[in-house]
Amino acid sequence: MNEIVEQLRRALRDIWLHRWMGLIAAWLIVIVGAVSVYLMPDQYEASARVYVDTQSVLKPLMSGLTVEPNLDQQIAMMSRTLISRPNIEKVVGMSDLNLTAKTNDQTESQIDYLTRAIDLRSSGGINLYTIAFRNSNPESARKVVQSLLTIFVESNLGNKRKDSDTARRFIDDQIKSYEQKLTQAENALKEFKINNLSTMQGNGKDYFVQMSEAGNELATARLSLQEAENGRNALRRQMAGEDTVFLNSNAESSSQGVAVPELDSRIAALKHNLDEMRLRFTDAYPDIISTKRIIAELESQKKAEIAAMVKATPGRSPLSANPVYQQLQVQFAQAESDVASLQTRVAAYEARYNKLKSAANNVPKIEADLQQLNRDYEVNKANYEKLIGRRESAQMSSDMDASAGLVEFRVIDPPRVSPRPVAPNRVLLISMVFLGALAGGIGVAFLMGQVRPTFSDRKALREISGLPILGTVTMIWTDGQVRTRRRKLTWFVAGASGLACLYGAGLAFFLAHSVAA
Repeated sequence: MNEIVEQLRRALRDIWLHRWMGLIAAWLIVIVGAVSVYLMPDQYEASARVYVDTQSVLKPLMSGLTVEPNLDQQIAMMSRTLISRPNIEKVVGMSDLNLTAKTNDQTESQIDYLTRAIDLRSSGGINLYTIAFRNSNPESARKVVQSLLTIFVESNLGNKRKDSDTARRFIDDQIKSYEQKLTQAENALKEFKINNLSTMQGNGKDYFVQMSEAGNELATARLSLQEAENGRNALRRQMAGEDTVFLNSNAESSSQGVAVPELDSRIAALKHNLDEMRLRFTDAYPDIISTKRIIAELESQKKAEIAAMVKATPGRSPLSANPVYQQLQVQFAQAESDVASLQTRVAAYEARYNKLKSAANNVPKIEADLQQLNRDYEVNKANYEKLIGRRESAQMSSDMDASAGLVEFRVIDPPRVSPRPVAPNRVLLISMVFLGALAGGIGVAFLMGQVRPTFSDRKALREISGLPILGTVTMIWTDGQVRTRRRKLTWFVAGASGLACLYGAGLAFFLAHSVAA
């Protein structure tokens, strides 16, 4: 701790010894700094605020029907890329700054200056942006801000329309490409089905399922044919049996099998009544006797009609008039027809089954090729339908944006210039100049002490030289020297006071200047 205090004391002694050099340096710094601050041009700030409204009423209503870009992200990206060289070049032309640039170097300097000086900032998380620019010419500052505001609004809308047009053109190109692919797939599928039409008649069923069903149908048809043949043979045997019963020459015997419908029904009804009366009465009952007589008369009438029929057709056998035989003939003819139909069906099923069986080696490959063609067709069709839907959504989004707009730019504060200069802050700068002068004067005095060191005590001399100190000689000041030292001290204090007065005068001047402005 003592060493630090000792070093500080030595440094202060060196500064005091070279105080005049420090005072001169301080005066020079103050004068140069004050003149520089005074000559600085006034800077006027132009600013504008714009709000980007992305919460359109149509947005929730058209959700799912239109393309919904991330508008907030687009606006944020636009704000970050607003201060780019192409935009700054546009600003230079729109604000007439290029009229003052005579050479390319001056133009580049203007672009670099605008890039550094333009301030674009966002107000928190909302889409509220502030554009600010400072310049010595208030009108130029306002034009620059107005140009930036115009570029910010128009470039965002223009980029969005450009993106929409590019997206639609890309989708249209893809639709045309998929139309060609879909047409090729349809033609390939059509040609394949035409070339393999006989093999693919399965209503979408697998080949082995078709073959199994064909075998089952063939077995069922054969069983039905066998049943029909058995029925036909049974009818043939029945007809043969009927023929042996009625081939007699006795007309009375043969007439027993011949029916007369009207007489047979009457006789059957009378016999039924007769049986009921016999249950209650004896054969001597008059009604029973009368009924027997009527039955006998009707049977005699029946025999007479049958005999008349035989005489009217002498070459015809009584068997042909037998209704049972006639019914058997009809059934036999139907059975023959059924047998012929089933034989045709069995032959067709056999041909189909044999055809499927012969194609057993080629059908799996054909089905695999068909599945591949169907899969390609379905993929192209699905992509084509999706692209059609996307194109309609893009068109609807473009129409909605053109009619109502999803993004609305609201200028909260139009470009305006501050009535008073906002820079430079001369009061602060003159204070900094004064502090810099003090620091510079002290620094110069300290450096002079380091460049031209002096030894004020034995200890410092012994540490530097490394030699023993035998003794010291004390300085005895005369009266003239004391007066001279006092006069120099007075001049130094006056110089330091003048420096402070100069600072105070400059501070008062710049304060008055800022109030007047």
